[in-house]
Amino acid sequence: MNILISNDDGINSDGIKALANILSKKHNVYVVAPDSQKSAMSQSLTIRDKIAVKTIKKEEINAKKIITTSGTPADCVKLAITTLLKKDELPDVVISGINHGPNLGHDVCYSGTVAAALEAARLGYKAIAVSIVAKEWNYNDFVYPAEFVSYLLENYPDTKVGTVLNINIPKVDKSEIKGLSYTHLAGRVFTSEYAKVSENDKVEEYVLAGVPAYDSQSDLTDIQAVRQCKISITPLNFNMTDNDTLNNLTKTSLVSCFL
Repeated sequence: MNILISNDDGINSDGIKALANILSKKHNVYVVAPDSQKSAMSQSLTIRDKIAVKTIKKEEINAKKIITTSGTPADCVKLAITTLLKKDELPDVVISGINHGPNLGHDVCYSGTVAAALEAARLGYKAIAVSIVAKEWNYNDFVYPAEFVSYLLENYPDTKVGTVLNINIPKVDKSEIKGLSYTHLAGRVFTSEYAKVSENDKVEEYVLAGVPAYDSQSDLTDIQAVRQCKISITPLNFNMTDNDTLNNLTKTSLVSCFL
């Protein structure tokens, strides 16, 4: 199987190293990732600046090919599939991660990790975004999550084109994992607060300073699953149409009255 790996933490992240090293034991792994930290870039693409692309070698990453770009996570996947990979290197599945920290609830809207996987899905490829729920980590913390992804690839759920499997894995010992849940996205993960850090006559400076909100109580959400030390898998897609509202709007006479 050909696997394309990308992320938003950059080519030097422990998550990408562990994932590539585990998956390369059974598969052809190609890595196209940002050359630096690109977290919270969401689905942004580079449209005015040039994107620097460099093929590199890294002894700590086992892969058929390793490419870095100055672009966003979505840039990396789009470039890889449309331009950088040869026809016989094109992926059977695209994996974004393993992210350093969670991608839960509404925060997936900001996530560069999820955005890279969504870009792959938009282009018609199977796609996975995978994260560990942790504030601190080292390389070994990513080994079990990488092994789980390897297992998942051999037992891939039946999904339609355009769907991303967003996986969040608690940072605990393998023996402490209490199962797996297929989940809905929860609501807010953090409150929307900013703190003023400096001020002078002309400029005020603020930093994002939200605190955990965890406002969902449903046991079917991604947040509740990881709270219970379960692996959460949430199917996502990029169709943002509110079909219920669309159906209600088509029943109104607003347009005919205006015309």
